[in-house]
Amino acid sequence: MKRFLLVVLVVFLLASAFIAWRILGPGTAFSGDSYSLYIRSGMTYEQLLDGMKKDTVLASPTVFNWVAGRMDYPENIKAGKYEIKKDMSVLHILRMLHNGRQTPVHLVILKFRTMEGLAGAVGKKFECDSDGIAAFIHNNDSLRQFGVDSNTLMTIVIPDTYTYFWNTPASAVFKKMYANYKAWWTPARVQKAATKGLTPATATILASIVEEETNAASDKGKIASVYLNRMAKGIRLGADPTVKFALRDFELKRIYDKDLKVESPYNTYLHDGLPPGPICTPSSQTLEAVLEAPTTDYLYFVAKPGNSGYSNFATTYKQHLENAKAYQEWLDRQLAIRAAADSLKK
Repeated sequence: MKRFLLVVLVVFLLASAFIAWRILGPGTAFSGDSYSLYIRSGMTYEQLLDGMKKDTVLASPTVFNWVAGRMDYPENIKAGKYEIKKDMSVLHILRMLHNGRQTPVHLVILKFRTMEGLAGAVGKKFECDSDGIAAFIHNNDSLRQFGVDSNTLMTIVIPDTYTYFWNTPASAVFKKMYANYKAWWTPARVQKAATKGLTPATATILASIVEEETNAASDKGKIASVYLNRMAKGIRLGADPTVKFALRDFELKRIYDKDLKVESPYNTYLHDGLPPGPICTPSSQTLEAVLEAPTTDYLYFVAKPGNSGYSNFATTYKQHLENAKAYQEWLDRQLAIRAAADSLKK
């Protein structure tokens, strides 16, 4: 009898140890370092478990299911993105899911030229997807809370890194961007803009043009001064990047006369003042350059000969034509050299 009891005890202890190992030991079956589990809003426990089985996430779906039931997890699913690391235990996985400890999503906003481009990039990061983002940003009723419309939405999008959860709705995505925008536009910056006859919105629109004109940091303020001087004198901006935006052709290397005639409120060759909205999301550095734009008499600028990325500035049209001729002659020489080189390859 004692021997029988001893055998039963040993079997019980071994079974307990095995179960404990299944629950507390490595519980994953995938080969990579981690697996990103996406639980959509409204997903059922059965759908979740089927998906994990399909992707061979768990070493034992049966053990996972048993422990999940003991923790009442099937009735308490929380949507989100969760990172399951290799060899994580079943208990650890279920505690993470039950408590809704999501993996943060980092949204990096750089330069976007169109709302469609922004919607596509943002939508890839969130459950609400590109269609949901696009529907939100084209709805003026949704945007009214930020004091913008579908033309001016991009004025509140400052390039930066934003952190969210994957199931964040579209409205909350832009609320965080708006909070960052409001924090950036301190009273001191608002006042600097006002001294130049600008608001945060119009300063951003001007900065978007400057952003597209040059990468040369030291030229940005001077280019901003050109456009500020033109606006003060009632001269049309005549900014080539606004024509590219109107044509939706951002790869154009040269603007022709026919391009200048494209009918669009964004074509600053045809319409006075700034366009109705930004033509890209300018960096905070470019915004600062606009606010700190020096006082000049410049009314014109054109790229310097060479590939320096810098511009020659002029106060008179005659001087500008000379600068433009020098650049055009250099460009023609480069094209001739390239054509000669191409002919030798044939």
